[in-house]
Amino acid sequence: MADSFFSEIGYILTNDGQYYNTLDIEAFSLMMKDPSYCYKFYWLEAIVQLISQGIKETTFDAIIDEMICNAWYSVREFHIHLSGMQVDGQVRDGLERAIIRLTELSNLPANVSKIEIKNAIHIHNKELKTFKEQLTNMVPYRALAGFFNKSEESADWGSAKRMIAYIEKINRDVVLLPYILGSESKLKKKVYFQEPWIKMIQDQTVTILGWIQYEKVKWLQNNNPEVPGLVYKLVPIDEKMRKLNNVRRLWKGILDISKVIDVFTDKPVVSSQYDVDHFIPWSFVMNDELWNLMPMDSSLNASKSNRLPKWDPFFEHFARNQYLMYGLIHDKIGIRKLYEACYKDNLHSLWAGQELYRIGNTKEEFYNILQKNMQPVYDSARRQGYEIWSKCQAG
Repeated sequence: MADSFFSEIGYILTNDGQYYNTLDIEAFSLMMKDPSYCYKFYWLEAIVQLISQGIKETTFDAIIDEMICNAWYSVREFHIHLSGMQVDGQVRDGLERAIIRLTELSNLPANVSKIEIKNAIHIHNKELKTFKEQLTNMVPYRALAGFFNKSEESADWGSAKRMIAYIEKINRDVVLLPYILGSESKLKKKVYFQEPWIKMIQDQTVTILGWIQYEKVKWLQNNNPEVPGLVYKLVPIDEKMRKLNNVRRLWKGILDISKVIDVFTDKPVVSSQYDVDHFIPWSFVMNDELWNLMPMDSSLNASKSNRLPKWDPFFEHFARNQYLMYGLIHDKIGIRKLYEACYKDNLHSLWAGQELYRIGNTKEEFYNILQKNMQPVYDSARRQGYEIWSKCQAG
């Protein structure tokens, strides 16, 4: 991707040297090479976003606030671990730790605006200071390492003060850097963006952010190998992506001809008071597959939210309703047609079509197929940090 990024920007350089003829684009394309932690991606992303807003100078503090806002939704809503976990089970990434601490201090939900997050950071800045300072230790300097290759003098990574002097020398004598740093201490340290880089980044914001997103997704997927659909878990999802209409029609058809017992209340589902919801939260599976959907009391749906129900006894209750649907699919032509209408949006898993819903399964076979395929997904969500729903009324 770095090569394709360089080629795309390089083409622009060739055709318009007015702004870019003094810039080392190849070194810029190395700014995310060989990261040790995910916040290297968020550092560059924050810088690009600030520059796109016309900001020419800022501070470490302001950049880190932007980083927290950009990573907030992924960590809070989807339990994404930004740099994996330590052997002792503790969070490894400093940016993730800062978000967890801010959550404890503020109780902000996942789907809040950037302004609300920044307001909470301002209120709790004293308590967050240690976490934020940890993020300034190396990344602001390491991000520029690709530019240092042009110098015969080696960088002294052991001293922030000497690194600032080294950066000034590289910028003055060797190559124009995207930013240089002030002499202030820790979070107050100034970051000065250089005018030719400002122009290039503002002109190519979409391309650069796309490149960062691509590299970030690769990193996060490698550090969250059990998480499906990770590319969709970096920013809030448009609700239009949710496709439950045909499933609702299917369950409505079933309710019209059969009693369905609510998975959690052990009471009959009322056709005018139910929602279609996911057994394993949508925020983890990121799909609306029929095998993971159930009718449930609408008054409980909001309470369940993106938590996991207890596997025992609720999986067996869930499988009971799935088997009821399965039987009616093959016994009733009208239900079969409603089921077939789900093919496009809700039946993509090969195992569901070829094994679960095929004709001829006994109840035991059906339950075993469903459990064999659902339990590993459930267990992955549990390991990822999804909470068990404590307000279940049965069991």
